[in-house]
Amino acid sequence: MSHILNNFLTENLNELKNQGLYNEIDPVEGPNGAKISVKGSELINLSSNNYLGLATNPELKQIAKNAVDKYGVGAGAVRTINGTLDLHVKLEQKLAEFKGTEAAISYQSGFNCNMAAISAVMDKNDAILSDQLNHASIIDGCRLSRAKIIAFNHSDMDDLRAKAKAATESGQYNKVMVITDGVFSMDGDIAKLPEIVEIAKEFDLITYVDDAHGSGVTGKGKGTVKHFGLEKEIDFQIGTLSKAIGVVGGYVAGKKDLIDWLKVRSRPFLFSTALPPGDVAAITAAVQMIIDSTELHDKLWDNGDYLKAGLSKLGFNIGASETPITPCIIGDEKLTQVFSKRLFEEGVYAKSIVFPTVPKGTGRVRNMPTAAHTKEMLDEAIAVYEKVGKELGVIK
Repeated sequence: MSHILNNFLTENLNELKNQGLYNEIDPVEGPNGAKISVKGSELINLSSNNYLGLATNPELKQIAKNAVDKYGVGAGAVRTINGTLDLHVKLEQKLAEFKGTEAAISYQSGFNCNMAAISAVMDKNDAILSDQLNHASIIDGCRLSRAKIIAFNHSDMDDLRAKAKAATESGQYNKVMVITDGVFSMDGDIAKLPEIVEIAKEFDLITYVDDAHGSGVTGKGKGTVKHFGLEKEIDFQIGTLSKAIGVVGGYVAGKKDLIDWLKVRSRPFLFSTALPPGDVAAITAAVQMIIDSTELHDKLWDNGDYLKAGLSKLGFNIGASETPITPCIIGDEKLTQVFSKRLFEEGVYAKSIVFPTVPKGTGRVRNMPTAAHTKEMLDEAIAVYEKVGKELGVIK
């Protein structure tokens, strides 16, 4: 190894560990369900984004197996050569139905969606108004586009309006986009989409919503845009297929012309092999399940409300979440890491989240109850939280 590289890695890794910012990765020994096995221990799992429990759904597993038997394990090529299977076409039609749009396009990940879609439409002559707490993939997609990035204070509509006015009236930009998460994954709050749409109309802004943590969760499962009835007002609806949907991948939904443009100008679509057939078949069936029934959605929310009430009653700071996402905000990064480790030792898997995922001084354990949890599991987890919280002085 290069001497310079070796010094860089050693010094910086040690610094991260000293600050409590180094993240240990724990392999899961089996399915990622309501309970998981890690290091030989069975733990109540509160760290998964498998919101509806579909990642381990028996019906979806069989559908994926059937598709592999028929089509093979891979698509065999990029979409524009001969990697587009009839399965991909059916999936994208189903996603458009799900999101109430004219068309949709699928990608290999939600991260890829933001890298693909933003840079395909925005360039160095444009500006992007971006919520300060937007996901890293949005930030990287904005950077890739080379557009001017103008951050506005989190969910601060006065700040957004002022910056939208300044950007559009400056005459410096050909296009201006406003971009936001639908649900902010670390705090669980919901974007103020009606106000954002109002401002967008006033200043003729392109509207872009990444609903990775809203699809399957808000709007009776249809997402945050549907929650507010704004399907016809949002230009880009972005989503992941690896959280509530339970598989892997991502998508953009919108007008047909937009999707046609992305098919010829978004680089991850043009230069990456298509999603595997087993995944595509399972995704399509999972989306249909969410369209057909709110049963899993309703159970997710019931469990989320139950866990929130239990932790709040004990005195934990759970922030201002408006969704089942339940942060337990500790503050100090090192204490947050210790808190998470003690939870593990007592039978609860809830990972610490520290900088750079969240701002310094706001370290937290992010809890994600799912539709697969039972009340007995949640009661057990709450009891562990009480024990560890009092032991470490986080609660009295």
